Amino acid sequence: MTMTVKLDAPLERALRSRCAAVGRSASALMREALQAYLAQTEPPSPSAYALGQDLFGKHAGSQDLASQRKAELQRIWDQKHPSFPVAPDHDKA
Repeated sequence: MTMTVKLDAPLERALRSRCAAVGRSASALMREALQAYLAQTEPPSPSAYALGQDLFGKHAGSQDLASQRKAELQRIWDQKHPSFPVAPDHDKA
């Protein structure tokens, strides 16, 4: 694979000077530097989504929970506490 790297003038001069001193091409020196960097750094941690990806969507439940959340809450409450109904929602106008 070929990649292009933009270097500022001082960095380019330092790279060319070092390459001439050690008798290596800029490409070879940059490959070695990149390999050394990758060997000494840890890959990023996976995201929460990546860690739980095989679990999401596996559980059954109401398909319309966002718009029917109060009715779903009432249903769950009634199942757990059949003798204690939740008070009606009076803040609707």
